[in-house]
Amino acid sequence: MSPQERRTGGKPAPKGGRPAGSRGGKPAGRGGGPSRSGAPRGGAPRAASPPAPEPQIDVHDPDGVRLQKVLATAGLGSRRACEELIAAGRVTVDGAAVRELGVRVDPTTAIIHVDGIRVQLDTSIITIALNKPKGVVSTMHDPEGRPTIAQYVANREERLFHVGRLDAETEGLILLTNDGDLANRLSHPSHGVVKTYLAHLDGRVPPSLGGRLLRGIELEDGPVKVDRFNIVQVTPQASLVEVSLHEGRNRVVRRLFDEVGFPVTALVRTSIGPIRLGDLKPGRTRVLSKTEVGSLMTQAGM
Repeated sequence: MSPQERRTGGKPAPKGGRPAGSRGGKPAGRGGGPSRSGAPRGGAPRAASPPAPEPQIDVHDPDGVRLQKVLATAGLGSRRACEELIAAGRVTVDGAAVRELGVRVDPTTAIIHVDGIRVQLDTSIITIALNKPKGVVSTMHDPEGRPTIAQYVANREERLFHVGRLDAETEGLILLTNDGDLANRLSHPSHGVVKTYLAHLDGRVPPSLGGRLLRGIELEDGPVKVDRFNIVQVTPQASLVEVSLHEGRNRVVRRLFDEVGFPVTALVRTSIGPIRLGDLKPGRTRVLSKTEVGSLMTQAGM
């Protein structure tokens, strides 16, 4: 047997001088080349499976009240207008979007939002804004006999809790509510409800002060930093600034400016979250609307 025959397994080599199956030949049905039909080997690629639909939450309570009636009772407009809100997908119940007009809910337990704002359904809940005057302490009773905020809501039958405190020399917005959960959430800094103040300072503040306050200042009970800072007006002897922060520590605004060398000469709290003091006179109160209370509840994570 010749060497050539041994290389080809005893068979004569094909014409052209290359043995069958050598690298110079075309693959015999192997590899990734196209098939005779033009489709890639291994069949056509499979279409991606559509994502599985999210499980739907059944919020319907057969013994409840129609959702559009609940919304209308809460002051969201006429029943027809509330039906349009539902049909437009702007209403959620317990976190689930509702578009069907036949859904019934229990207004005593359901958590309803419209456009992301919590709807206040409990008609017994009341929240009041007070412009606390200077010289009044932020308690409902003072053992030393000093004037308290209780005198401004003495005609209310509800048991009211005040949201946060202002020292006796600070004026401005305080909220009072009979919703204990709302009061606790608004007062606790972990919920990030921002409070804004106008502060009259002794001395002309430099533009660089804002950066220092935003980065944080170390006080004796720990660091504090503001959320926003704005210089409203300056003179050679004094400054008027606006500062926002979600801290609730005692006299924190006064201590903050003392630390940076610009003592506070007068201080007014102008807002708590979305609620503004506006033109409310010192010693006067007003009942918040359901929309305002809903905004507060939403900011407090309720």
